[in-house]
Amino acid sequence: MSISNVEARAKELREQLTQWSHEYYVLDDPTASDAEYDALYDELVALEEKHPELVTPDSPTQRVGAPLTDRFEKLPHLSPMGSLEKVTTDEGLLKWSEDVRKRLGTDEPVRYVIEPKIDGSAISLVYEDGVFTRGATRGDGYQGENVTPNLRTIKSIPLSLRLPEGEASPAVLEVRGEVYMPLSGFNEFTERQIAAGKSAAPNPRNAAAGSLRQKDSSITAQRPLSIWVYGSGYREGLEGLDTHWETLEWLRERGFRTNPFAERLDSIEEVAKACREWERRRVELNYEIDGIVIKVDSFDQQRRLGSLHERPRWARAYKWAPMTATTRLNKILIRVGRTGALNPWAVLEPVEVGGVTVSRATLHNEEDINRKDIREGDDVIVQRAGDVIPQIVGPAGKHRAGTKPFKMPANCPLCGTKIVKPEGEAMHRCPNRACPSRGLESLINWVQAAADIEGVGEQSIRRLWDLGLVRSIPDLYRLTKEQLMELDGYGEISATNAIESIHASTAVPFNRVLFGLNIPDVGWVTAQNIARHFENVDRLISAGMEELVEVEGIGPERAEAIAEWFSDPTNRQLVAELRDLGLRFEIGDELRPKEGPLTGCTYVVTGTLENFTRDEAHAALEERGAKVSGSVSSKTTGVIVGEEPGSSKLAKAQKAGVPVLTEADLLELLAR
Repeated sequence: MSISNVEARAKELREQLTQWSHEYYVLDDPTASDAEYDALYDELVALEEKHPELVTPDSPTQRVGAPLTDRFEKLPHLSPMGSLEKVTTDEGLLKWSEDVRKRLGTDEPVRYVIEPKIDGSAISLVYEDGVFTRGATRGDGYQGENVTPNLRTIKSIPLSLRLPEGEASPAVLEVRGEVYMPLSGFNEFTERQIAAGKSAAPNPRNAAAGSLRQKDSSITAQRPLSIWVYGSGYREGLEGLDTHWETLEWLRERGFRTNPFAERLDSIEEVAKACREWERRRVELNYEIDGIVIKVDSFDQQRRLGSLHERPRWARAYKWAPMTATTRLNKILIRVGRTGALNPWAVLEPVEVGGVTVSRATLHNEEDINRKDIREGDDVIVQRAGDVIPQIVGPAGKHRAGTKPFKMPANCPLCGTKIVKPEGEAMHRCPNRACPSRGLESLINWVQAAADIEGVGEQSIRRLWDLGLVRSIPDLYRLTKEQLMELDGYGEISATNAIESIHASTAVPFNRVLFGLNIPDVGWVTAQNIARHFENVDRLISAGMEELVEVEGIGPERAEAIAEWFSDPTNRQLVAELRDLGLRFEIGDELRPKEGPLTGCTYVVTGTLENFTRDEAHAALEERGAKVSGSVSSKTTGVIVGEEPGSSKLAKAQKAGVPVLTEADLLELLAR
């Protein structure tokens, strides 16, 4: 191959790899498989090794890391990186807005741009003639540490601008952004650190900052870092951008990763409403945000408002409480669940996490506790990742003197039976079917999840259990108003309403009844699949192993456990009693497959959709005759992907050659 052909091929490879990388890391919409990317990448590496003169600064091969450095030199910013004044209440936000209007003139309209405030590490990126040349941390706002080699390893940072054909590159462009570590990556990184005997970072922000300041950038390259770009600083040779919103659009179109949840709003009241909404929704994201950044949109208005001590008058950060914290783990206790599983949970020194005082946290099982090396008496990192009991990420620092690794008790704490750990399972279990936990936890699950009975909660069930009034699900349906009125908290009206709710719950669908029966390994989805397959309990009871394994999601081991449950005379008696009490043991129209234009098609939905909840998307597809599955196979018609999709489902779809559809494709599909 002639040198000119080699040069042309290297250029072609760089352009294709850069395009694929942009689709994968910036757009979250890959069009090439990992194997295709790796093949072209290896070809480019071979060409550049043979012809080093062809290596360019923006080549994808230049992301692997640079030689070890002993120090970080200081780099002056081309324009100061000021910090933001914060507000923590709607009142503070409105006061700032009033100040803005007074300085500009009360009749002058003001538009605002809001963006999630990423809890990461602020950085500055400098592009000269369209090519990334250097980058630095925020530092003191005037100069920061030169971390250019480390920034090059972050694949969501473009090494050159993606300019439309014929557009001249700015001579100099300074881009501002926030490097962060996704929550999923932080959890994996923490596990690797603990497995290697190293201390875990207390939160994703510290993990991102520490990764960015590694003296060996090949280590940074191994860390799951990403970036959101939120604006520009110094610009030379770039005209025509008059607003912050236009700048974000320009940056996105030139290859930068701008946050899709940025909005332009016309009033401060809309801004305040959005801040409150995002405080609730932030648990939906795969990265930590600690507030919302609000900026006056117009650059002309920004210039007129100016700054005070390098803090712009035209912007504010509406901040919330952090989602991680460090506290003392006082005790690990055991709760025996409705299947006999022993569930450990942590008693914590009370600490505020995400605006809520937390005093307990979930712990999965003995293996997970010891893998993370969590011990009673240690300081631990607590994380709230949703409206559930918080979880312990790992220890915070070194173990205290005298702490010991956790061991599950040898006997059930409720009935004293020797516990077992079935081969291949992570959970320890109490094998005693007469263990008090089975009845109590099953009842709690029934009223809270299966039948969803209003007016009868966990505490009511515990009191009824302690009094001996309710010891099984059928007992619940035999309760009287007078019995409930004997309990604290129940008057005549509330007791009447509770009894009516109990009787109304006899109408819950067959699949929910199955879910509430406490059948081993039968969760919500499996119960629905069983109900649709057999249609009534008589066919299910008489089914053999061969027919049970035909149900989606049921393998031989699960089929054996289900068959064994229904062969037990005690369980058959339970089914008979509930039937006599009027509960449904056959499917109705709500579970029967509907005929429609999508009959014969099977779809999987993954990620967060903008126009639907997951249940709404499922219902819309099923209404048109489609089947909705929770797993991808070669029989899947398509995988519908929203924000933050499950990586395993995407990987399976690509491997099986299943089409990957966007939410726009879903809307078009439903319209057809």
